[in-house]
Amino acid sequence: MARLWQPQPDQATTPQKGIVCLIHGLGEHSGRYAPIAQALTQAGYVLLAPDLRGHGRSEGARGDAPTYATLLDDITLLLAQAAGRFPTAPRFLYGHSMGGNLALNYALRYPHSIAGAVISAPWLALAFTPPRAKLLLARVLQKVVPHLTMPSGLNTRHLSRDPAVISAYVNDSLVHDRISVRMALALMESGQWILEHAHNCETPLLLMHGAQDCITSAEATARFASSVPSDCTFKCWEGLYHEIHNEPQADAIHSMITWLDAHSTGHNPVST
Repeated sequence: MARLWQPQPDQATTPQKGIVCLIHGLGEHSGRYAPIAQALTQAGYVLLAPDLRGHGRSEGARGDAPTYATLLDDITLLLAQAAGRFPTAPRFLYGHSMGGNLALNYALRYPHSIAGAVISAPWLALAFTPPRAKLLLARVLQKVVPHLTMPSGLNTRHLSRDPAVISAYVNDSLVHDRISVRMALALMESGQWILEHAHNCETPLLLMHGAQDCITSAEATARFASSVPSDCTFKCWEGLYHEIHNEPQADAIHSMITWLDAHSTGHNPVST
């Protein structure tokens, strides 16, 4: 299941400035990004946003996928769909949290498939140290019941400083708090792989993080950014929590559109 937002006829540029393919975070769904969609469409961009497997209105056990590679394959299909619908528009990935992990992994492996990537609070490393016993148990369970799901342990108070955002999240029937053993371990391993291969990055990047993020590590994002050889912009906002796009300030969304404008002008579509 995917949502598509595009500029209204009286707002649209011909052709559109670009198409942004969004990869959401763990436990949520693409519908939570309607405010970003409004800002992007007003700026002349299309937003195509699927619900990942096991999320939102898509099929599958909540918080699970057959393999991490399956999710990367789904991104390939998403980009192909974007190319089919808007063949003249440059394509960008936008990934938040778990989606940031997936988008960065994809950008490193397939650098010529997109014009650039916007990454928000990526799950490269957690902002806290998981209990060692829990990690050991997960590795044992992975060999026996890899699809077993468990509570993610997300503290919703760490999402945003806006109480309305937290209330909407808690009362959203499409939101869940599950993650499978295999996905938890795959995401942690992928985060480490991304950090180790930052020097190979060829994709233009905008990396954004809230300095007071208690869910994913802003320090890890800064470390990754410092190792990227070229065309990498890193913005870290003091006082902001995990969902910087849902904080009272609009700086993150404004920064994203400014960066997209700079990287979409005169850009030829890339092949998938």
